[in-house]
Amino acid sequence: MSKASPPVKFLPPWAYEMGLLLALICRELLCSLIDLMKNCCRVSTSVSFKKASTSRKKSDPRSEGSEERTAERGTNILNLPELTLDCILEKLSPKELVTVACVCSCLRDRCRSDHLWESHMRKKWGRLLGEAARRAWESYAASRKHALGSATLVQHTKPKNWMGYLFSRSNSDADRRLNIVNNTSPADVTMSCYSALESGRLWVPAQICNRENGNVGFVLSCYDAELRYDRHSDTFYARYYPHGSKAVQEEEGVSWNRVRVPPVDISPHEIHVSECLSELSPGDHIEVQWRRSQKFPCGWWYGVIGHLDSCDGDEQRCLCNLSDTIILEFKQYPPGSRWRRATVSRKNHEEGKGNETTGFYGGIRKLHCKDEICMWLRHWPEESL
Repeated sequence: MSKASPPVKFLPPWAYEMGLLLALICRELLCSLIDLMKNCCRVSTSVSFKKASTSRKKSDPRSEGSEERTAERGTNILNLPELTLDCILEKLSPKELVTVACVCSCLRDRCRSDHLWESHMRKKWGRLLGEAARRAWESYAASRKHALGSATLVQHTKPKNWMGYLFSRSNSDADRRLNIVNNTSPADVTMSCYSALESGRLWVPAQICNRENGNVGFVLSCYDAELRYDRHSDTFYARYYPHGSKAVQEEEGVSWNRVRVPPVDISPHEIHVSECLSELSPGDHIEVQWRRSQKFPCGWWYGVIGHLDSCDGDEQRCLCNLSDTIILEFKQYPPGSRWRRATVSRKNHEEGKGNETTGFYGGIRKLHCKDEICMWLRHWPEESL
């Protein structure tokens, strides 16, 4: 068998390197030829424009000055006044701004400025922009900056041979063209944050109304979670903080109307300090912290201040606001349910006090904003629980 098959002769290593070198040279020549053709097209367009303007000037001498100015300026959008150009850019959508940023370096800097992106940020992500979201973005930006710095150090290592140098130079040119949009600098913080939210790379702390949508045990409550946006379905992917020893609960398809900024900037395991107990009176809308066990995170539950058992509910004779006892009423539950009413003390309310049967009540917030009240009423159950 060895005599029947002749030995295979391999080419020397320098032959492969010469082949790669020829391929790179051909690519560079092709790119140069394309650029030359583009320049020729621009020159021919300019010459035809000048010929046309010359013929118009001969036929109409009054337009000589205006035609010369038009020929000098051409039709470049950068020749517009800055205020006019900014007004045009403000009308563009985020996708259109990114597209225009790829035209040239001047438009790139303008399209990535914060004042253009702040309105887009407020319009789409305003209901998620709180202190917790700001801290999440700062942490994400710092980690991304560190990762980019490490990648830059690896990219700028000296190649071992001349072929590696040519490949590294070619790759750096391509990367430089791509970085027109992908690069991150201190001047485009708002655009970078918008991009991180839109692409779903950034997880944002927020609260979700009616946790695990469809679960009766969480109706008219808000629980803390981390959200990641899905631009294809225009919904969120949520992962809730674990309840005791239970695994992290996840939920897909969370709609925008179930999402809000946390009302107070505290951990879900902390108890909010109530500052409204002295002013609460029957009919006030409230949110109260509650958790089933002390190992669980706190959720915010919607309720109203009710009348005492000794009060008939007549506003003219009602003295419930003078009593030390406050009635917390949760009308989503039917009368007679153990979850319908709870009592707390104005002066000696021990936040976090409770038991494993009725749960543990925490801080209380009085709702003054109509938008907050309407948010809860939109999620009111069709039937009593």
